[in-house]
Amino acid sequence: MPKFMLVANYTHEGAKGLAKEGATARSAAFAKTVEGLGGKLDAAYFAFGQDDVFAVLDLPDAAAAAALSVNMNQTGRITARTILLMTPEEMDAALKKTVQYRAPGT
Repeated sequence: MPKFMLVANYTHEGAKGLAKEGATARSAAFAKTVEGLGGKLDAAYFAFGQDDVFAVLDLPDAAAAAALSVNMNQTGRITARTILLMTPEEMDAALKKTVQYRAPGT
């Protein structure tokens, strides 16, 4: 199952909701959301600074990741971006592929 990293930031209203519900409850609610898409929450961390949340997810496919991201972002309480994670073996396989690419201006 593909792994994705979700990086999220709370808006003012989202931060108020987090403070009201608590981080443990939000993490549990998010885990249920991910499970509802056929996935699993592998790890979740809260942070401070530029980003508020980091989560590693196992999701069935890119469509599930996109559905999660769009639904989270449309609430207006959180902004999230989703990043596909690759194993070293997957990257090795990618590096072995032949790509016919011409850079602009060359």
